[in-house]
Amino acid sequence: MNNQQIDNLDRNILNALVEDARTPYAELGKRFEVSPATIHVRIEKLKAAGIVSGTKLVVEPKPLGYDVCCFIGINLKSAGDYPEVIRQLKEIDEVVEAYYTTGQYSIMIKIWCRSIDDLQWVLIDKIQSIEKVRKTETLISLQNPINRTVQI
Repeated sequence: MNNQQIDNLDRNILNALVEDARTPYAELGKRFEVSPATIHVRIEKLKAAGIVSGTKLVVEPKPLGYDVCCFIGINLKSAGDYPEVIRQLKEIDEVVEAYYTTGQYSIMIKIWCRSIDDLQWVLIDKIQSIEKVRKTETLISLQNPINRTVQI
């Protein structure tokens, strides 16, 4: 399904579910003047097209004591090292996102740590100890003023 095949009802459904993924189909049907079955069919169509990949619960790190958010650019010894490094990064609980990138870094990761001391330990003992990692650069996030999904 591409943009031309997404109509206003699809957009309305997506925007409503981005706002609150737990909104019942019956409520969406009333809001958009269609049956709950129509809402169900549309959502299944969006899932089949790969536009919607499910729902998830968002856990906020800060109330759980994770006070340090960082982005770490990773340079590999060789481009062929990517799969092995990703496999090892998946084993590090503090790594919450990873991207294969162009430009200065081969991989960019996002991590959450409880403190600067924890960051130092994760960086030195976990990430930089991966044999195929040549070099890292750490950027500490001070705040996250924009956090949204793509515009639908």
